[in-house]
Amino acid sequence: MSSKNQSSADNQQERLSWWIVGFVDGEGTFSVSINKNSTTSSGWQIFPEFVVTQGAKSKFSLEEIQKFFQCGNIYINRRQDNHKENLFRFCVRSQSDLRERIIPFFLEHPLKTAKKEDFNKFVEILRLMERKKHLNKDGLQEISKIAARMNRKSSRWKSSETRRQVLPNSTKLSEVEKI
Repeated sequence: MSSKNQSSADNQQERLSWWIVGFVDGEGTFSVSINKNSTTSSGWQIFPEFVVTQGAKSKFSLEEIQKFFQCGNIYINRRQDNHKENLFRFCVRSQSDLRERIIPFFLEHPLKTAKKEDFNKFVEILRLMERKKHLNKDGLQEISKIAARMNRKSSRWKSSETRRQVLPNSTKLSEVEKI
């Protein structure tokens, strides 16, 4: 490939990268759910997830993002409300894919909106999990405090009861007691 063609391909790849950043800024979510799970050593499961959602007419956009990252799956969320089209979700749940593909991409191509703060918290939680901090009570408490500050408008907590169990006797994050 000539240097002119290589330069053109690089430029096209860079444009695609920034298109993905803009798309995720508008339609993406970095979330961490905490679920009670009696099969884990701590009794809790930490579930990090990167998601981009689109209506059926724009499913091709999710396919392009999946092709770009070479990981994740696309799921259908059948609508039961008055909307005419189903929703599709591109999801990356594999911790290795999150650490090796998603996080490096967004570190190199930073988000531009307030979503960047959720991404930073997401990265912090995954780094704690990589160091196995989620397997002890102090680490679980630290992760739950960070997760509670993510996605403020649409909390990813399974329920307020779950939050009370993970963060007992607390109404404010500053008052969280040890588990």
